[in-house]
Amino acid sequence: MMFLAKLFNKNDPRDNGGNGKTDRGILVFENTSEVILAERILKGAGWKVKVMGPPPEIRTGCDLVIEIPLIERLHVLRILAENNVSPLQIVPVTGPLLKPVDLFHTKRIGHYLMIRAANMKITVDLDSGTIVNISGGGCPDVPFLAKELVGLPLDKAPAPRDIGHTLCGYALQLAYEELNRRCSE
Repeated sequence: MMFLAKLFNKNDPRDNGGNGKTDRGILVFENTSEVILAERILKGAGWKVKVMGPPPEIRTGCDLVIEIPLIERLHVLRILAENNVSPLQIVPVTGPLLKPVDLFHTKRIGHYLMIRAANMKITVDLDSGTIVNISGGGCPDVPFLAKELVGLPLDKAPAPRDIGHTLCGYALQLAYEELNRRCSE
């Protein structure tokens, strides 16, 4: 498939660079654990998927969905089925009301930069590069994550996914990755 894409000078369909038309779809899962597993499987297969918040019209109790190139849905479903993962539904993004919600919110206050992903926030002092706050969630590992990360330089802090075990830890990992990306620009 990649050979043909190169031959006809088209982008690799695994690249998540949609043009805003009905070429995007979202995978809806029963629970967050399935979203995290599906994301790992698809990224492992080379897909550049994006985890986002579901539009209000299709919330199922799970606070996350995966955006995919809609034209590749059968290929994506096959990869997931080979790993015993199956979404509840695939919804085409056909209008602004069905557009998934970006998980990231950024706020700069003086020399501090805060990134929020879903319900978790991480704040860094831009002058020193030190993590000064972890907050949000309601999961039992949030105090532990804060204890382990606050006071450490961002580039020396352990990845939240390596020490957290809940949805809050996963959301904090997303915020941590976005904060690293922004601080390295």
